[in-house]
Amino acid sequence: MKNLVVCSLMGILALAATGCSSKYMKLAGPDVASRYTPASGKVTVIFMRPSSLGGAVQSSVFDVTTSDNILVGIVSHKTKIAYSVSPGEHLFMVVGESADFMKADLESDKTYYALVTPRIGVWKTRFSLKPVHKHALTSDDFKDWNTSCEFVENTEASYQWARDNMPSVQEKRTTYFEKWMSKPEAERPVLNKEDGM
Repeated sequence: MKNLVVCSLMGILALAATGCSSKYMKLAGPDVASRYTPASGKVTVIFMRPSSLGGAVQSSVFDVTTSDNILVGIVSHKTKIAYSVSPGEHLFMVVGESADFMKADLESDKTYYALVTPRIGVWKTRFSLKPVHKHALTSDDFKDWNTSCEFVENTEASYQWARDNMPSVQEKRTTYFEKWMSKPEAERPVLNKEDGM
């Protein structure tokens, strides 16, 4: 019995140790800083997941500004992904056991940050999007989050995952957006124009 417990614990630890890697995403190359600087007239939004809570569960982020569900990327713990988009108003969604949303009003030629924050769900981890506001960009916490997360990029495997799982993604979007909109406006997270740098 003791050996069974030890083996089970070792298995859990191994799963936690590999939770930050994803078979769908690839690590970005060494020139990431220059590649993720916003192109003229564009905006970069960086989604980062510094928390190790629920580390074995992947979180997928989508741009749901239109009726399409556009994959931003699959964000494991200790990773981040940069997304280039046009300025203006946008709506983003993160999917785990459920779905949650964040509005964004983005100004051209700026970079914005948002956290993918895990929380305990019923069967697996749930996630929320938390905007990083202007005042937090100079904090020690932000510096730690930014340096502890590695940039990852989409691959054909991540896009295929999104295509294969689109019915589930759309169902969660429909169900949870209605719940999100029923919250008081002050409880719905927003990245504001002034939050960019």
